[in-house]
Amino acid sequence: MNEWLDRHMGRLFLAPAVTLILIFSIFPLVASLIMAFTRIRFSAGGFKTRFVGWRNFDKQFFGSEQFHLLGTFTHISILGWVVGLSATAALLWWMWRYIRGPFWWFGFLGRLITLGMALALVWMFAATLLSGNQFGTVGTTLFYVVVGCALQFLIGTALAYACSQSIRGKTAFRVIFFVPMMITPIGIGYIFRMMADTTKGPFANVWQWVGLKDFAWATDPWAARIFITIAESWQWIPFVFIMMLAAFENVSRDLIEAAELDGASPWQRFAEITWPSVMPIAATVMLIRAIEAFKIVDLPNIMTSGGPGIATESVSLQAYYAWRSLDLGSASAIAYILLFITVVICVSFFNLVVLARVRKQQ
Repeated sequence: MNEWLDRHMGRLFLAPAVTLILIFSIFPLVASLIMAFTRIRFSAGGFKTRFVGWRNFDKQFFGSEQFHLLGTFTHISILGWVVGLSATAALLWWMWRYIRGPFWWFGFLGRLITLGMALALVWMFAATLLSGNQFGTVGTTLFYVVVGCALQFLIGTALAYACSQSIRGKTAFRVIFFVPMMITPIGIGYIFRMMADTTKGPFANVWQWVGLKDFAWATDPWAARIFITIAESWQWIPFVFIMMLAAFENVSRDLIEAAELDGASPWQRFAEITWPSVMPIAATVMLIRAIEAFKIVDLPNIMTSGGPGIATESVSLQAYYAWRSLDLGSASAIAYILLFITVVICVSFFNLVVLARVRKQQ
């Protein structure tokens, strides 16, 4: 018995973790995939299921829910055509350059998927945002990802770099900058919803002083998106701050001091030594934040309930609303669409930015 335990001790220790992963990750993933291809109708005493194939996906891309997911495609403006054709030409040239270089079938297949996703998103925005049409939850989610992550990275990195220098009170600043991560998203949503109230909020006098007394931000699509982005940035800047602070503090001080003795300016020291040293960590931080930003659901739900209309509704929130209305098939299909978009964009970013940088350094 003791010999058997010694031989299988590794498997026995791993068994609880593997079991939990199977129960809480693998099984829901497979179950939701099955539901994405079925139509579930609840009735007294149970429910009925019927296999419908790709209809749940077809409804989102080409059917009655197309406007909800992708936006309204009525016409493409001249600006949309110019931007769309220019971006298409640039993407095709990028693909042609890869084909003419060292060719690898697996790499070609991955770039082909990236090309298809990029072209779809370019023409989606050309037909909606650049043509005066309403874009759907995919466009709104990408707005949160691109604008929100960029804002969080710039502010978080700047604060981290400042706190990595020899300044008075930097320990206190580190604690203060980290506080927002200790607040729940629900609390942050209600805090910013209250602060943005131009009539009864704590900053009502300030809003009135700048001439926004009668401005209802929740009824303006872009104002609502911007307020949600600011709230999310306030929540996640501490994450970028603490990661980049660790990266800055691990930069070799000997190299910095040697460059300073050689007469290099602060900007030269940052551009030539500090930034190349922290670039891999910065790319990883952006990748992690992008993955989390694609799943944003709490702040739009709390602050605007996805409104006005669907202007601030993310893909995750759309799936949640579908699930709440007991349309489990559509909710699962939307979730898998988001999964596909997230995987393609994040894997493309990792391969084309992170790995490309590592290869250059080697």
